[in-house]
Amino acid sequence: MTKTVTAAQMRYYDQTTINQIGIPSLVLMERAALAARDEILAGFPLSQRKVVIVAGSGNNGGDGLALARLLHIAGVNVAIINVGNPDHASKEHQTQEHICRYYNIPESTDLAELDQATMIVDAIFGIGINRPVSGNYAKVIEKINHTTAVKLALDMPSGINTDTGEVMGCAVKADATVTFAFNKVGLTKDPGRQYAGRIVLADDMGTYETK
Repeated sequence: MTKTVTAAQMRYYDQTTINQIGIPSLVLMERAALAARDEILAGFPLSQRKVVIVAGSGNNGGDGLALARLLHIAGVNVAIINVGNPDHASKEHQTQEHICRYYNIPESTDLAELDQATMIVDAIFGIGINRPVSGNYAKVIEKINHTTAVKLALDMPSGINTDTGEVMGCAVKADATVTFAFNKVGLTKDPGRQYAGRIVLADDMGTYETK
């Protein structure tokens, strides 16, 4: 049976991996992005397609930026919409954004870009949300949900509580979710399970669908 964890447990495992084992957080971010890239390239035909990464300012957004770079290198037409507060960007996020700028990957804050997407990658919150979604974030999520694009969430659909599966005001309705290291409790409970779509677990043993 696949192990499931809460947000606090996942943060503990991440910090143990970084601080005790000594694997840097940027390496963990790269692993997450590689797993998501492989799922996209293997599972979704991308000829004549455009992928739009919607990135928050935290490490989930950093995962999305790393994924944007990997897809760009693979020849995919990819663009980034930044929806987080740049003043609150994590160090890892800042590093990934610097790399994306080196590769000249288009970045904007214009939600109209979503109308051109055939795939949208949700990298807004990940496991970090602990209060109802509001303001511009709610506007972004509603816009994502009203597009016809295929929707892929990284780790958790943004707006779904990692521990309970509760919709925190509003949430991304994903076609598939690539979750990292361990499955999350909120992906095994309704309504989170429905919002996640097809759940793909990416761990050190490989990438596979959960039951």
